Amino acid sequence: MAFRVMLRMEIEPGKESAFEQAWLAGTGAVTGHPANLGQTLSREDGPGSTYVIVSDWVDEPRFREFEESPAHLEHRATLHPFRKGGTFHVMEVLHRVEGRAAADAR
Repeated sequence: MAFRVMLRMEIEPGKESAFEQAWLAGTGAVTGHPANLGQTLSREDGPGSTYVIVSDWVDEPRFREFEESPAHLEHRATLHPFRKGGTFHVMEVLHRVEGRAAADAR
């Protein structure tokens, strides 16, 4: 169905707004790749400054191709100064069931 990448990033306190702006400015590096299905940025609730980036890809080989691309390496370098820690997860999307609101929006 799709290949999903989830990056959980802990951002240096006080740098949240600058991080969000840098992420938004660099989204074309990811969404501009022909194998990218889209991405989201979310902020976790609670203390601290933790964000979750989720991107979906047509398959793992095409994501791995992107992962080594100059566009990705440049985008990653742009976000690195804001990062204090984090985790990286990859997974295969097995099923997707649309909710009613998605169907009603069409």
